[in-house]
Amino acid sequence: MGLRGSKQPEAQVLLLGLDNAGKSTLLYKLKHNACVSTVPTIGFNVEMLDARKNRKNIALTVWDVGGQGKMREHWKSFHQDAAAVVFVVDSSDRERLGEARRELEKTLRSDQLPGRPLIILANKQDVNGALTATEIKDRFHLGKICSGRDWFVQPCSASTGFGIEEAFRQVVQMVKLSSHTGAMKDNIKETVHYLKASSRH
Repeated sequence: MGLRGSKQPEAQVLLLGLDNAGKSTLLYKLKHNACVSTVPTIGFNVEMLDARKNRKNIALTVWDVGGQGKMREHWKSFHQDAAAVVFVVDSSDRERLGEARRELEKTLRSDQLPGRPLIILANKQDVNGALTATEIKDRFHLGKICSGRDWFVQPCSASTGFGIEEAFRQVVQMVKLSSHTGAMKDNIKETVHYLKASSRH
């Protein structure tokens, strides 16, 4: 731990979801309040966000990991020490809901994420025909797959900003703070080197 003890508490949040769910757009809307048109994330984005919890300042590090098929096999490298999982769902893409649910279930089965809170962001609520938060909850059988962990579904729209701040507040409330961030950083460093190396091929 060293000299870090005096610093404000930190928490690592994992931002996952299928490609095109809107993860990066959400992250930039939250960080800069700007609607940024993004390209598919190859690898990951990482942003530090300041927040308050129990009247204390905390630092959230949000890891937004690419959602394409070949990137999903790397998700597990980011599980260790994640204090919460935020899973973004494109509520308007009914055809891929089953795929999203399977990836979420696989993530929640990880032995490195026991009891970690889950926040599902039902994104793209501004699109006609988008499923409601309740429909997402029912389609994903959240009551069943989330036994033993706190969970919450927040309707939102990354492009309009609807529900983003509420979602962030929910993450801050549910996140479990930890003072052991060293192992996570080392583990992620290895993954980063691996991803950089593999993206050159």
